[in-house]
Formats: sequence, structure tokens, C-alpha cells
Amino acid sequence: MTARAVDGPDYARLIGADRVHGSLYTDPRVFADELERIWYRTWVYVGHESELPQPNDYVVKCIGPQSIIMTRDRQGTVHLLLNRCSHRANQICEAARGNSGALRCQYHGWTFGTDGALLGYPFRQGYDGNEAKASLGLARLPRVDSYRGFVFGSFAAEGPSLREHLGAAADALDRLARLSPEGEVELTAGWLRHEVAANWKMLVENETDGYHPQFVHASIFEVGQSHVAAMYSEKSLAAARDLGGGHTEHDLRPQFRADDLPLGWFGTTEDRLPDYARSMRELHGDTAAREIMVDGSPHVMIFPNLFIAEIQVFVIQPTAVDRTVQHVTPLRFKGAPDLNRRLLHQVSGSVGPAGLLLADDSEMYERNQRGVASRAPEWLALRRGLHRERIDEDGHLAGAVTDETTQRGIWRHIRHLMTEGGTP
Repeated sequence: MTARAVDGPDYARLIGADRVHGSLYTDPRVFADELERIWYRTWVYVGHESELPQPNDYVVKCIGPQSIIMTRDRQGTVHLLLNRCSHRANQICEAARGNSGALRCQYHGWTFGTDGALLGYPFRQGYDGNEAKASLGLARLPRVDSYRGFVFGSFAAEGPSLREHLGAAADALDRLARLSPEGEVELTAGWLRHEVAANWKMLVENETDGYHPQFVHASIFEVGQSHVAAMYSEKSLAAARDLGGGHTEHDLRPQFRADDLPLGWFGTTEDRLPDYARSMRELHGDTAAREIMVDGSPHVMIFPNLFIAEIQVFVIQPTAVDRTVQHVTPLRFKGAPDLNRRLLHQVSGSVGPAGLLLADDSEMYERNQRGVASRAPEWLALRRGLHRERIDEDGHLAGAVTDETTQRGIWRHIRHLMTEGGTP
């Protein structure tokens, strides 16, 4: 008997404690359910406040296949608007970004403010009074909130607050901000777009998969003489952690602390970034600054779509059951120009058009997607490290960095959201 239910996917059966069914990556019905129960119900990362430095700035973003206009109105408030004219559904913004006090539909000339209000339309006599103007503004996400400048939106009018959604993952954003001499992160270097023929969950699982780097990325580690390889070995002190709510991390700090090298997480030393190191020590004092520079940047997957990978940010966008786009940009730390220059160069070398790191992963995503369509075996095994999983001092499930603790955590949360009665 097949694992698929006659009247629709049976998620309680398809998602087990240590295995998942292959149809979860290939069935269009599953993808449609995920859009409704995950992407259009929970909080989803959309953009960063630093991308809108001026009033009337706008950038085009996305939540899954939905095109979103993120704007800053005249008063400085950030809005998330659907990129669809309320008249006849024409897409308003084709440019990726801009600054304008009015967003004009090219089809019939309807014009909207950056707060989404309908400002006017041609040939007013065709409408009865102000009926259209009063009721036909741009659709907007009912909930918008931000944390440390990271802007999230939800299509659900009610539900947990953003802070509740982030839970323990908020600490990763706090740690990230502490790396800036001014306490602020900026995402202003521009975005690269990588499209892969794979299901979005392949990417989410991979972002905190510590089992693959020694094999998939062996060539770049060898050429670059990278310290990262040692982080993903059986001898590593780093940990894989389920933060709850689908959020997962590789906590590399235990290994960094054992090495005790300020900026070792970045593959460099203080003498190569003297201005940055001096600014951090002036702000925090020698002891605290050293601790921050030893601990480094987080490696965290904030469910369902925001991945912070030490030096860069990835945003995952599912567009079809077997098609996903990754948007990637270097991190930039306010008040750290020398660090930011090096960040840009390193990110270009790893995930840029000629970079090797993301090319390695993308190849694996697409091979996985082709393989999971096979008739047998039906199930994917997720039991690595299950026997040595533990509860850490903060109450989180943790395992060795090469264990599948993180993948099991992701799937537990997906199962909760997808089964009847599950709430975000």
C-alpha cells in the first residue's frame, strides 16, 4: 500500500521521527499545501530596513511565488504591499528598486502611494464618486514587524508575534549586530540570484547539514586552505542544534573558543583588519571585544527562508515544487569599512558567478531532486546521531555538528504545521 493518502497527503504518516517520504519533495499537492500552511500563515523574512534608506524608497521582494513591494513611506513607516494593481491585476513594479512618491500602473494609469493608498485614476467620470479611491488601494500584508532591521511579514491577520516566532533564533541576530562597531547590520551590497531545479526543503535542510561539507566542498577547502573543513569533522567541538520552531543552527563557538583566535572565524587576524579591531575594542573594552571577535558570526537557518552563513545572507524563495531561487548578499557591518571590503571579496569568491561553494551545493540539490523521484526506496533516512542526541544547558536538542539533529528539528516543525490542528 502506498504511503500517499487517497484524499490527499497524509502528513502524519509521511513525516516520521527519523525518516521522510520522497513524495514530500515531488508532489504538487504537497507544495500547494505548504504555501497555504507555511508560507501564507507564518512569519516569513522579506527584506532589511537598510535597503530603504530614504522616504519613498521601494524594493521588490517575494514570499514564495508572491511578488511583494517593500516600501518606506513619507513618514518612514515600512510597508509590505502586493505587487498587483487592484484594478485589473497588472504588476505595478517591474524595476527591482527605486524611489518615488507614487507607484503607477502602466496598464490604465492607476496611481498608488508608497503606503498603498490609491491616489487617483484617469477619467474619473467613469466611476461613481470616490468609490474606487476609497476601497481599491493596494493589498497589503496584515502584519509587518522587524527585529534588528530584518523585516518579516505574515499573510495571517492573527498569530504569534514576530518575537515569539523567532524564539531562540533572535539571539543569532543579536550576535550578528554585536559584530558591528555601531551595532547595526546592513544589506546594501546588492543581490545575486541563483535558481535550482529542486524543492525548497532540500535547501533548508542543507543549510545546517554538517555531514556534507567535507565531501561536497573538499575541492574549495583544499584550494583555499580553509579552516572550515576542520569545523565539520568528527573531532570538531561544534554542535548542531534544534532551536525550536523550525529554526536550526551550527554553533561553531565551542571550536572557535578552543582555538582562541580573534577573527579566526573569518579566516584572518586583527593585524589585517586593524581599524575594525580598534573600533571594537574602543566600544566594548579589550575583554568583551576579544570574546565577540573570537565567537564570530552565527550559522543559523531561520525558518522558513532566512539563512545567515557567517559572512553572507541567503533568502530562499520556492517558486514550484521542483524550482527554488536563492537570493544572496554579503553581510555588511555599519562602521566597519575594512571588514566590509574583505567580506565582499570572500562572498564573491564563494557564491558569486564564478564562485565554487554555492555551485557545489546547487549540483547536490538538483541530483537530490532527480534521485528522490525514483520509485524505490520511498523513504529518506534522517537517523544520524539520534542515539547521541542530548538536551543542552539551554534546553535545546543538540548533537554533534555532523548529526542530523537539525534536519529532524525542521521536519518536526513542518509536521506540526501541516497536520490538522497545527498552528504557527
